[in-house]
Amino acid sequence: PTQVNSEFLFNSASKSLVDQMTSTNVNTNIFRMLGQHWTETTYVDEANYDFNTRNIPANHWRILYTNVLLDFSTAKANTDADTKLSAASKQSRNAQIEILSVYAWANLVETFGDVPYTQALNPNEYVLPVYDDAATIYGDLLTRLTAAIPNLTNEGFGDADQFYGGNVTAWKKLGNSLKLRMGLRIADAPGMSAMAQAAITSAVSGGVFTSNADNASLPYSTTPPNTNPVWEALVQSGRSDFVPANTIVDFMNNVNDPRRPFYFQENLGAGVYDGGPYGDNNSYSSYTHIGEIMEIADNPACLMDFAEVSFYLADAAERGISGTPAQAAAFYNAGVTASFDYWGAPDVASYLLNPDVAYATAPGDWKVKIGNQLWLAMYNRGYEAWTAWRTYDIPGFNVAAVSELPVPTRYTYPISEQNLNEINYNAASSAIGGDDQTTKLFWDVN
Repeated sequence: PTQVNSEFLFNSASKSLVDQMTSTNVNTNIFRMLGQHWTETTYVDEANYDFNTRNIPANHWRILYTNVLLDFSTAKANTDADTKLSAASKQSRNAQIEILSVYAWANLVETFGDVPYTQALNPNEYVLPVYDDAATIYGDLLTRLTAAIPNLTNEGFGDADQFYGGNVTAWKKLGNSLKLRMGLRIADAPGMSAMAQAAITSAVSGGVFTSNADNASLPYSTTPPNTNPVWEALVQSGRSDFVPANTIVDFMNNVNDPRRPFYFQENLGAGVYDGGPYGDNNSYSSYTHIGEIMEIADNPACLMDFAEVSFYLADAAERGISGTPAQAAAFYNAGVTASFDYWGAPDVASYLLNPDVAYATAPGDWKVKIGNQLWLAMYNRGYEAWTAWRTYDIPGFNVAAVSELPVPTRYTYPISEQNLNEINYNAASSAIGGDDQTTKLFWDVN
């Protein structure tokens, strides 16, 4: 078709975004390995940070630009052209589109650094788009997000909205929660502290997530092709490619974490959890298996959740931006509790009394305390687990066993960009300090 209703495009782009962020297909998404929650068995290239054999950065780039952002852009154009819609409906639909578009754009910047932005999504005029400065893009995204949230005045896409069914209050909470996340991402970036503080303050006053009922969660079906992509990799494929990594299993064993039987299976015996050495050629039968919850075809997937937001509020309190350091412990406890509730794990009160978990006594400074528990809570969200490590510099990650490479701090640019958009690629590579896996991006300053 040459003309597609905006509802279909919005729905398709939303699902493409969640699928990509949730998938564990090694051709498109290896974030669970970068966050060292999982590692591999037979084929271990990806756990050893081989990005290019499978064109992993190119596939992530392609999906976000083509299947997500371009469809959202077209959905907005079609919404604007729809004479049957009221002005309020157009504004609300475009605000929903804008929030998810900002989410995708922010991910590209946080993953690669400088990326095509002002000349992107316009191939008729810019076949070879320039790369924009990452910090400048991020600032513009915060401006766009701030402008979009007040435009949420009615149900927008309504039934076509698979996240909230057009619930205006829920969408505003998502917009503000995303703004909170983005503000804290740049809180330490040179010259961006004022912007960060304004974003954080505005987000909290506007209203962020207050319970797991607010989670930006997409439902899946038990019938292909609308099943959870993790089920497709773990069950439908008939393969046994992954086991939990020793990085997370050892950490959870050391604190006797009650979430272990939910995150992992007890295939080695009741209460026995043994993670595969990260990056090694692991025998599937010799190590703990991934939890049964992950093998449910219609298991929902989240773009943001209450646990994540709670840890960000603890961070903001420690910085004195929103609240005081004395309030950080309550937000930290709320984040841990939200994670336990989400997974159905018991005994959170006892866990929070563990001296290695309790906010007052857990090892490390406040960033390490928050970072560790955020990293654990993001078990089914590999990108945010990896980004928790990048943001809070939490210790304990392993060197990949075979390649002996350190954990990457970014994706390298797609090889296709090097070949087809060479001049702009070279300029971007130089601007960020080199197109290397360990180049630190503008916001990752510690």
